[in-house]
Amino acid sequence: MVIVLVLAVSVGHSVATNPHFQWGQIGHFLFDGRITAGVVTTIELTLAAQAIGVVLGILLAVMRLSPNPVVSGGSWLYVWFFRGTPVLVQLLFWYNIAALFPSLNFGVPFGPQFIHISPNSVITGFMTVVLGLGLNEGAYMSEIVRAGIISVDEGQGEAALSLGMTRLQTMRRIVLPQAMRVILPPTGNETISMLKTTSLAYVIAGSDLLSVSQNIAAANYEIMQLLFVASIWYLALTSVLYVGQYYLERYYARGSSRELPPTPLQRIRRGIFSVRHDALATGPLDIARPHS
Repeated sequence: MVIVLVLAVSVGHSVATNPHFQWGQIGHFLFDGRITAGVVTTIELTLAAQAIGVVLGILLAVMRLSPNPVVSGGSWLYVWFFRGTPVLVQLLFWYNIAALFPSLNFGVPFGPQFIHISPNSVITGFMTVVLGLGLNEGAYMSEIVRAGIISVDEGQGEAALSLGMTRLQTMRRIVLPQAMRVILPPTGNETISMLKTTSLAYVIAGSDLLSVSQNIAAANYEIMQLLFVASIWYLALTSVLYVGQYYLERYYARGSSRELPPTPLQRIRRGIFSVRHDALATGPLDIARPHS
């Protein structure tokens, strides 16, 4: 323990006193208007893509568990394709979709088309990232949701069906609420991973945190300082997500354990009270008793 502490202090002192880090410049750009705008864009990309992934994942998981071979086969094919190709390749595909479909036409299948849309006007850089990350995330979320659904005892679903509930009502009211205890932890991890994966928008000239920081670095050549600024913001955002994930898991664990795990604040209070209690308990023992 002492060795680890000494090494940590040594590394911290070296980083803090190294003039090449230029901490003043890092602090200057940390709350720069362009950086904070990139942070907002990163949050928007994360929320939009993760929302698409969650909704799509639930739908695909239900389809995968369907007794209909066509429905379950279509879900399997989707998961197979999007899990088998790199997400960066998918982003580049959506970014260049106009090369394959110069015009998007909607109307009667094999008949007249009533709506004509140019992909370049609809699939912007922001939409490219949202579509690419959201559709890719749906494949992974479907496996997470499917594992959660399978973890619920089949007898509960059969009992709900015997009471007259439809399969959709059984899934929405009985199965999914109980499956949340299994679904939530990996979903939180996927959300944190999604936040960091939005940095791939840099490849398609996006306006996210990393893209903005690198654009600024290209103008002033302070590459490492801007990378530190981006890293600090990513750490701050992921820390907030860590805390949110903890409290959500604690909320859905109410019915599975007799006593909920203590929150960080409760742990600190218990530690303070235990120290005080030990001090009061051991204090009188230190006083020498007079001899009779």
